[in-house]
Amino acid sequence: MDSVVRLSGILIQNFKNVREGYLDFSNRRKDYRTSILGVYGQNGSGKTALIDALQLLKYLLCGKPVPQEMVDFVHVDAEYATIKYIFDVNLPEGRYEAFYEARLKKTDSITGQNTVLEEEGEEPSLAVFGEVLSYSFEGKGGKIRKSPLIDTRTERVFLPASKYESLLGKDLRQEMELLVVKKMAASTSRSFLFSRELLNAVRKQKDVRGEDGELVRHLALLERLVVYGNYELFVINTSNTGIISMNALPLAFKYTDRNHGAVGQIVLPLEAPAVVPAPAVEIVEKVIRNMNIVLEQIVPGLTISVKKMGGQIMENGEVGCQIQLMSQKNSRGIPLKYESEGIKKIISILQLFIAIYNQPSITVAIDELDAGIFEYLLGEMLRILSEKGKGQLIFTSHNLRPLETIDRGFIAFTTTNPSKRYIRMSNIKDSNNLRDFYFRDIVLGEQDEEIYEPTNNAEIAMAFREAGEIDVP
Repeated sequence: MDSVVRLSGILIQNFKNVREGYLDFSNRRKDYRTSILGVYGQNGSGKTALIDALQLLKYLLCGKPVPQEMVDFVHVDAEYATIKYIFDVNLPEGRYEAFYEARLKKTDSITGQNTVLEEEGEEPSLAVFGEVLSYSFEGKGGKIRKSPLIDTRTERVFLPASKYESLLGKDLRQEMELLVVKKMAASTSRSFLFSRELLNAVRKQKDVRGEDGELVRHLALLERLVVYGNYELFVINTSNTGIISMNALPLAFKYTDRNHGAVGQIVLPLEAPAVVPAPAVEIVEKVIRNMNIVLEQIVPGLTISVKKMGGQIMENGEVGCQIQLMSQKNSRGIPLKYESEGIKKIISILQLFIAIYNQPSITVAIDELDAGIFEYLLGEMLRILSEKGKGQLIFTSHNLRPLETIDRGFIAFTTTNPSKRYIRMSNIKDSNNLRDFYFRDIVLGEQDEEIYEPTNNAEIAMAFREAGEIDVP
């Protein structure tokens, strides 16, 4: 059996405008191979906070510094933010349920101490701390109840002591080195738990001790989560839409064929030919050929191609190739920059949709999936992915068409209550149209939590009139 990792839930606390919110990503109504979660709600109610929490997860699992802009994601009235992620991890030896928790806090950029009010001119820093990884297991070795594997909430490297000894042995010099690494990780906004230094120390212990069953099992879980973060988790936020508006194409892909594979994202400027490394040209060509199989079915008659325009020396001294993306329709080719933003949006994510359809161990999270995409087409693509796909898609949207095309177990809603940000609709009958039901609830407020903060049309009209009467110098 191939190994598969899937996010099954998330708990967000004191992160952006979410005081607390829990989401179960599983569809409890029916057993689908694919996992889809669409989140709907009014502006400023926590949809983007979910996508940002998943972007944070990618940084942590990859051992990369969390961008300093996220320092402002800690709720203004809280000392720190906490995110808890739940995973289903299926490996050949059995199934893990893994629980990873991390905290973010603002610290003084010089002293590293907690800070609530920064003095003028001083920029706060972001620290990652309080990481905990727990798991339960069921497989060939029997059952193991949920217990902590690595708990960094201690002055030591981590607890429990028995797990530390199992993973790292009793080398005191190594222990001191890892304490330094732990402090450095916090000061550089990185995960210590998924740091290269800690993972290498565990790998070294495995090389020394060989096929120690417990060590092998624990390392397999850590390694699999790292692979998932680096190669199987994709987060597409609204900055991608902004890049498209500036006539550049962020092309995200996870491509495999019989002999090779490639994963990543490349941003190709559309205003002028892009200069890319020669090996990347072949990858772009393969991804686009693969994508065209689906694209010409979604937008009848449309394909895209790569026009090579000669070599050029790059800044690093290597030889690159000038390429321009072309739109091909009705046997005529025009630069892709002249296509609509909706077409560019579809092209930028289409390869990931292909991966979701075919590969069970992939998670794609997209903020404002509907931006620029025709609503009927959006609904049909989501219907196909939900019924026949294998992977996982998490998205936010303002377009309500998917509420009519995919099972309601795939849909969640935000509320006006920051302490209970996410809910599933209750008291829905199978005969109900979820879109109509949602509109009715906005008006009547029949759920336990309010899902829409009412507005007054008369007051809005009066505000427009008053604003127009103000003299602007």
